Amino acid sequence: MTIPFKQVLKNLRVFRPQSVKPRRSRHREFYVDGFVKFWWFYRYDKYIVNDCSTMTANLTNGLTSVFRLSPLIRITLLSLYLALTVPLPFLAELTAATIPPWLLWIGIGCGFILLYAVLTERVILDEEGIKVTYSVWFSQFFRRGWSLSWSEVKELKPRTTGQGGLVYYFITQDGKAYLLPMRMSGFSKFINIVEAKTGIDTQDVRPLSQPWMYLILLVLTLLLLLVDIWTIQAALVMGHG
Repeated sequence: MTIPFKQVLKNLRVFRPQSVKPRRSRHREFYVDGFVKFWWFYRYDKYIVNDCSTMTANLTNGLTSVFRLSPLIRITLLSLYLALTVPLPFLAELTAATIPPWLLWIGIGCGFILLYAVLTERVILDEEGIKVTYSVWFSQFFRRGWSLSWSEVKELKPRTTGQGGLVYYFITQDGKAYLLPMRMSGFSKFINIVEAKTGIDTQDVRPLSQPWMYLILLVLTLLLLLVDIWTIQAALVMGHG
């Protein structure tokens, strides 16, 4: 039930439960009024939170929904990248490699920025269709997004990946294929909206990777970072020695 903000303010001023009789003690009256105000703010805040969660995953009222890549996936991939690349400049300096360490640092920094830009993928759903976007500068120079109206979608076609996974493509009326995003947070809500807008049965569509897989990878990455710390310390000691 919608509770207008003006009505909330009005209730804060004049509302008093009928079961609470006027008290002669000012302290008791103060506690009662404080409880009433707290109750109203709690109900109104709860309404706002529920309403916001509905806006992000429900298009029944013509609202726009935005889905981003899962934070677990972003943190895991960025951490893995750092764990694999940060020790390289230290090892290059220790072994007197032909590639100078400063050049490796520049390459690592550029690669981190590009990876972070790829992980900024956003999937936008509205009444007209679906749209996949990235950062503005990244879309201009590297990977461009795409958009597709609901009326163009003919079917969802599964394809097997080289690693044995299963991905899905939007097939349009003219035969073009668009990869279905499968790594965002709130995938179940996303796929329900796609089914409601296209009429395609999506009961068998599952995320490409389960969260527990990335959680295991994150734990292994943290262990690798500990090894990196030991390697860097050893390289610094040997370099000064």
